[in-house]
Amino acid sequence: MSTLYSTKVTAIGGRCGTVRSEDGLLDLPLALPATMDGKGGATNPEQLFAAGYAACFENAVIHVSRNKASRVKDTDIVVVAEVGLRPDGSGGFVLTVALDVAINGLDQVTAEEIVQAAHATCPYSNAVRGNIDVAITVKTT
Repeated sequence: MSTLYSTKVTAIGGRCGTVRSEDGLLDLPLALPATMDGKGGATNPEQLFAAGYAACFENAVIHVSRNKASRVKDTDIVVVAEVGLRPDGSGGFVLTVALDVAINGLDQVTAEEIVQAAHATCPYSNAVRGNIDVAITVKTT
């Protein structure tokens, strides 16, 4: 199968450096969060991962709902991704992920079915499956 999309991002200076995409659309300073005794004031890898996961997962929900009788508008779905970083007990670190999904216009059972199907479809979910436990909550509005 052919790759649908590919991009390159270069990081220089680690968590206190910069990231820049090959097309220049992403060009950001990085900083260790103040809560981790850093200077703060700039984004960090966890925020970037959370942003990517939230957007990708929301699109997976949109994609899955298109094949259902209960279609929802793109703006009827809100995904909040929370990504945490914690020690793994062996000198390394692991990520934690929680996705809060709100869908307007569906009953709870249908919304949960769509979100489960999205979790099986989303490339981010597929990438972390077996490595990171992803806690998902679904609510309807």
